Amino acid sequence: MTDFDRTANALVELYGMEFGGKPSGRYRIPVKVLRDMLKRRRLYADDIAGLTRALFEQGYVLIDMEGFFVVMSANAFVNYRRVGKEALTLID
Repeated sequence: MTDFDRTANALVELYGMEFGGKPSGRYRIPVKVLRDMLKRRRLYADDIAGLTRALFEQGYVLIDMEGFFVVMSANAFVNYRRVGKEALTLID
C-alpha cells in the first residue's frame, strides 16, 4: 500500500466520523496536517495528484484551496446543473 492509498483511506475514514460539530461529511484539512499524513516535508504537484487519484478511486474528491484542502464525496456533484451549448448563448 502506498502513502497515497494509506492517506486516502484515513481521509475517507475521517469523512464518516463525527467532529467539528457535524456527524459526518465534508471537511477541510490544513496543508501541514496533510503533509504529516503523507510523511512529506513538502507537497509537490505529483503528491497532490497521487492523493487525488487515490481518493477519487474511493468516490471522493480533494479540492486544493491554497492554504488548505477540502475532502468531499464525489456524489455531492451529481445533481449540479449542467452547462450545455444552449446555456452558452445566455452569456453576453
